[in-house]
Amino acid sequence: MRTSLRKSVAFAALALVTAGSVARAEGEIKIGEINSYSALPAFTEPYRKGWQLAIDEINAAGGVNGKKLVVISKDDAGKPAEAVTAANELVSREGVALIAGTFFSHIGLAVADFAKQKQVFFMAAEPLTDAMVWSKGNEYTFRLRPSNYMQAAMLAEEAAKLPAKRWATVAPNYEYGQSAVAVFKELLSKARPDVEWVEEQWPPQGKIDAGAVTQALLAAKPDAILNVTFGADLVKFVREGNTRGLFKDRAVVSFLTGEPEYLDPLKDETPKGWIVTGYPWYDIKTPEHDAFLKAYQAKFNDYPRLGSIVGYGTMKAIAAILAKAGSTDTDKLIAAAKGVEVDTPFGKIVFRATDHQSTLGAFVGKTDVRDGKGVMVDSVYRDGADYLPSEEEVKHLRPQG
Repeated sequence: MRTSLRKSVAFAALALVTAGSVARAEGEIKIGEINSYSALPAFTEPYRKGWQLAIDEINAAGGVNGKKLVVISKDDAGKPAEAVTAANELVSREGVALIAGTFFSHIGLAVADFAKQKQVFFMAAEPLTDAMVWSKGNEYTFRLRPSNYMQAAMLAEEAAKLPAKRWATVAPNYEYGQSAVAVFKELLSKARPDVEWVEEQWPPQGKIDAGAVTQALLAAKPDAILNVTFGADLVKFVREGNTRGLFKDRAVVSFLTGEPEYLDPLKDETPKGWIVTGYPWYDIKTPEHDAFLKAYQAKFNDYPRLGSIVGYGTMKAIAAILAKAGSTDTDKLIAAAKGVEVDTPFGKIVFRATDHQSTLGAFVGKTDVRDGKGVMVDSVYRDGADYLPSEEEVKHLRPQG
């Protein structure tokens, strides 16, 4: 009898635990998140802080549809295969409602393909390749960051004003760098048919031989240079370029260099006058950004980087889509995401129904040195909606049907 009683108590306890687990699960919406945390911490750690702040704010306000958002995060180590494995685990084992994140373009494309095959909603946070929403776009994938096309269009607009005719390029030799160079060349050549492309350098990502690259660019004698390197490669390139006089009396147009995560390490070595996209958090004076900056600094006792904006915006976008859908059903999420409006620190954005690209913009300005630190000056926010091809053009860029 004692044994039966103990079994009854044990079963009752197990039932209570199980019921509690189910209740908690029913009161939660799980979001799977993947990024290259160990491969590129300069960007991904601020990105993590950004999405953590957003989740805290969303849950403090009651969650979404009365449910708490719970993020299950995984590191892809900068490898597409690991990202796909992580995505599969999140969907099959963790039972997430959707997946989000990724940094590198080739990894983003791999996860987008997984999302298509498994019919899972995917919010690509950072990957910039145009293929994400155009040539390899699919019904399940949406993208937050302004794409290569958008940033190239902003930069080419400024580059076209320069007297420079002979141009050289340097970019990491993988999907992102190849895509950025191709679209910048296309747009600048269209605006300035007199432009001549005299040299291309394609160092492997993270393994630039900066001395050799600099020497090759000097030998080509360009009037201007397009730079697409970032992170540690950028630091090495700038250092060699400064030492060898590559940037003296020569215009440079540069993707991403104005972002604090890439500008800060340059310190007083920052070249002056480069035309860049970036994030001058110290000079943005809008109510939306002021509120974000105050909350971010209060929580982390640190200033935000561009990654912080991306992480924050990613989760705010997901919350807006979930709220509009009123469900975690994938088809309903897709329908809700098309045309959804999202409030961000840069203002209101929209995800276009035609190509699933958001209208988040970027700041364009010039590099300078202030108190021994690299900064962006003369910066202006460019609305992403103004730098996207028309819906009619997208029909030729993106698979239809």
